[in-house]
Amino acid sequence: MRAGRLLPVSLISAATLAYEVLLMRLFSIIQWHYFAYMIISIALLGFGASGTFVALARRPLVERYPAAFAASAALFAITAVASFAGAERLPFNALEIVWNPRQLGWLAASYALLTLPFFFGATCICLAFSRYPGQIGRVYAFDLVGAGIGALGTVALLFLVFPSVALCFVAALGFAAAALAATGMTRHRWLVAGSFGLAAAVIAVWLPPSWTAHGPHMSQYKGLRMALEVPNARVVEERSSPLGLLTVVESPTVPFRYAPGLSLANTQEPPAQLAVFTDGDSITAITAYGGDPATVAYLDRTTAALPYHILERPRMLILGAGGGEQVLLALRAGADSVDAVEVNPQMIDLARNRFADFVGGIFNRPNVHLHLADARAFAATTGERYDLIQIPLLDSFSAAAAGVQSMHENYTYTVEALRDYLAVLRPDGIIAITRWLRVPPRDVLKLFATATVALEADGAAEPGRHLALIRSWNTATLLVAKSPFTGGDVAAIRGFAAENFFDISWAPGISTSDVNRYNQLDQEYLYEGALALLGPERADFTERYKFDIAPATDNRPYFFDFFRWRALPELLTLRTQGGAAMLDWGYLILVTTLVQAMILSAVLILLPLWLRRRALGRAVHRLRFGLYFLALGLAFLFIEIAFIQRFVLFLGHPLYAVAVVLAGFLSFAGLGSAVAPRWMAAVGCGSAVRGIAFAVVMIAFLSATYLLALPLIFERLLALQDAAKIAIALLLIAPLAVFMGMPFPLGLGHVGAHSQAFIPWAWGINGCASVLSAILAALLAMHVGFTGVVTIATILYLVAPALLAGTWDRYDQQTSQGFVPDRSSNRLKVWFGRGVRRLASALAWVRRALPSMLGYSGRE
Repeated sequence: MRAGRLLPVSLISAATLAYEVLLMRLFSIIQWHYFAYMIISIALLGFGASGTFVALARRPLVERYPAAFAASAALFAITAVASFAGAERLPFNALEIVWNPRQLGWLAASYALLTLPFFFGATCICLAFSRYPGQIGRVYAFDLVGAGIGALGTVALLFLVFPSVALCFVAALGFAAAALAATGMTRHRWLVAGSFGLAAAVIAVWLPPSWTAHGPHMSQYKGLRMALEVPNARVVEERSSPLGLLTVVESPTVPFRYAPGLSLANTQEPPAQLAVFTDGDSITAITAYGGDPATVAYLDRTTAALPYHILERPRMLILGAGGGEQVLLALRAGADSVDAVEVNPQMIDLARNRFADFVGGIFNRPNVHLHLADARAFAATTGERYDLIQIPLLDSFSAAAAGVQSMHENYTYTVEALRDYLAVLRPDGIIAITRWLRVPPRDVLKLFATATVALEADGAAEPGRHLALIRSWNTATLLVAKSPFTGGDVAAIRGFAAENFFDISWAPGISTSDVNRYNQLDQEYLYEGALALLGPERADFTERYKFDIAPATDNRPYFFDFFRWRALPELLTLRTQGGAAMLDWGYLILVTTLVQAMILSAVLILLPLWLRRRALGRAVHRLRFGLYFLALGLAFLFIEIAFIQRFVLFLGHPLYAVAVVLAGFLSFAGLGSAVAPRWMAAVGCGSAVRGIAFAVVMIAFLSATYLLALPLIFERLLALQDAAKIAIALLLIAPLAVFMGMPFPLGLGHVGAHSQAFIPWAWGINGCASVLSAILAALLAMHVGFTGVVTIATILYLVAPALLAGTWDRYDQQTSQGFVPDRSSNRLKVWFGRGVRRLASALAWVRRALPSMLGYSGRE
């Protein structure tokens, strides 16, 4: 079969993955990042539904393959635009689900709309598998390579155009796939192909004016929407990239006065400010500055100013420059030099160039150095030493209060991160971290616990002497000192707090009479929590606390996950009295999504499979075939998602990690699929099941190696440029991904030789497993860490070949693929039963077989 026949498969696969990445970006703007994750996960059920559809109508669809493929690809292109346009206009708000049952109906409508493009795109691929059952390896290779290119290409495209505009190019790609497929039609092929090609050209050029000018319809609970409700407020600048949509807003009628943690004793009015919203919510201020430090004296009355009353003329590092507010505070306090780190180049351009005159050119001063880098990577690789590391408050209070960040991996506040920060401090240096204050407290106590563990790991015998914590009415600032605070330091903390009516929640030597004086609470949670976390009952207190405040680590970097199941009944009972605000809705919504996905998967896959059970052969084979593809879908996505989350630290941003890891795994898995027949012939001695068995042994070996080696590799290579890190990431992924690309096509060929009618069902079951694993992997990572997720995936891979053993009936040899009757099923079953004891001999066997495999030149 000519490769040109499979080019439409690559195009539609690239379009489908590009659409998935774009939806993540678009719904991060419309709602929040993990609500987008929820909707996309459910929408991917379209993959499962496509398998059901093709299985039920396989014969007429395969007989009219070019027309059916072209029609499905064209419908993907149409629905990709139409479904998003409809979904963004629905009055759905995820934050209202608990108290507004009507939101469940709008959520279902969103599912229905967004499922359509995935359904039509997946139908194209499933049709290709059914049309070419003897070329499954090649079809799967074209599918995966196309998907990898689509994922990585989308990120590059997002640097050039707005996400809503990129959606048009995705639709054009769908029409291009339809045009290529239409050339295989027997009648009217050039007319149909020309029509689809014209549609692709038109939609690629046509940019929706409403999207370009105003962006997508945003949740009313986002800060940007609320800011623009103010009379005469207007957008003065907008920038978009994969790292976020930056919107600069001016409000002359009701001026912005953004100064988190500002003392109630402050009497100075802040100067004019511009608000910069990231994805419509997280806010930073660009403050007008004419060079006179007195005009920003109000900043000295925020909790973040505390370290400047302990240190004189510090050399400092700001991790998160934003609009420059903390740089102004540092200059006001007389900092000797300032290194400010910002991950988004467009934010740097706004602050240093576009609004340079507005901020008085502070980023162009000789003692201020602005660095484009990830905060954690810069701190871990810089050769400088600092007196003060300032980690400012850049996320919004509404996002924190709603718990929408609970599923967001964050490597800034882990034990390992604090140890990296401590390592670049001078002997008397201090880390200052400011967080929003919620009652009862969660993130502040979790941060205190994390700092305590980090100090102990660095050898501090009495970590309480290295810590200080003050709070205002809405923020808290934690100081972590490399050396114990002196009596003079404590006196300075007391004086600063009293002058500004801030409460001291912890400092060396304070007692109950020193706390809860100004911003009074019914109970001084922070002081009591600090005492418990520094005392011998730490583990018991952490376990008994209503929220999860166990320290975050790089293996479980979910700093904002505070959810505990045992607190749910009480909080729901108190929901009318404010209890709903204490829940972390991100976690609950993800669990709800998993339940919904399981129900929908049963309806779309298991029910039709059961209804057509007689047409698919013996019940035991149906069950074992289904479990095999279910295990593969779960295992592949478990490893893929664990690597995405692990590579966030290395690549510096979640979307970079998503695109690079997806591209690497899919593209190299496609290569593995292409060489799978040769692997089966050389290593499996012509047996598909034996070839799968040795492939999963290699997957297990490489996964275990990576679990041990990746942290060390990342630690040594974090300082490299982005392009180099992307190349290294792809090289690291390649060996594992190649072997992960083998079990599916080999298993599908094995099953297809037994029953071609099962091929669409296998595709659908694998697709549904992918949906479930996308949600389940995140939940598991929060509880058992990335190491646990990869371990579970490895077990699933090792079990999968045993499910195929003994299911092989005699059939004619498939010479085009190299598949031959498997006469070793029973021996394989015994081999797997021996387990780990035979792993070493299996690896030795593979090593001996490699020369013949590499020299193999048989037909595909």
